[in-house]
Amino acid sequence: MKLIKTPLDPEEIKKLRVNDEIEITGKIYTARDAAHKMLLELREKGEKSPLPLGDYPCFHCGPVMKKEKEGWKVVSAGPTTSARMEIFEDEFMKVFGTKVFVGKGGMGEKTLNALKEYGGIYAQYTGGAGSLMADSVKRVENVFYLDELGIPEAVWLFEVERFGPLVVTMDSHGFSLHKEVAKKVAENLKRIKSNL
Repeated sequence: MKLIKTPLDPEEIKKLRVNDEIEITGKIYTARDAAHKMLLELREKGEKSPLPLGDYPCFHCGPVMKKEKEGWKVVSAGPTTSARMEIFEDEFMKVFGTKVFVGKGGMGEKTLNALKEYGGIYAQYTGGAGSLMADSVKRVENVFYLDELGIPEAVWLFEVERFGPLVVTMDSHGFSLHKEVAKKVAENLKRIKSNL
């Protein structure tokens, strides 16, 4: 298990390969489709992002949060389906320099090409393990666009310790586990149909 610390080292990320198991310690932020859209639109208007997005992993997540006297607490933070962000990630990497995306279900060719071009990875986190992820959050450092987007879609900045295990399923060398699995499924389906 490889431990990745933030702020991210781009050269360290480039060395990661499909099937590598990693954990993350440091800061990560959440961003779903509404947050991606808003951050890119604000940049187009000349506004700066509220945090250095290239320094930290982007977690495709709509967390369940609870407001307490001392601040926010993460109740659950499972991954959301990453395919929803497929239309944004190439531009996101180009504009903000994001190198690590975490989610579930994989992403497509457009993102794979961007990971290759900009030296990034996509890592998968187990769906349904939101409370396990919440346990790795040591502190909710900040929240951005809460009024505009609401709790699930806001950009949350978490300080985490050994968040994982995560499996690299897409890398900067052009390999995608999702693509390979889809290819094998298609081959098996063709074989099964031919035997009917």
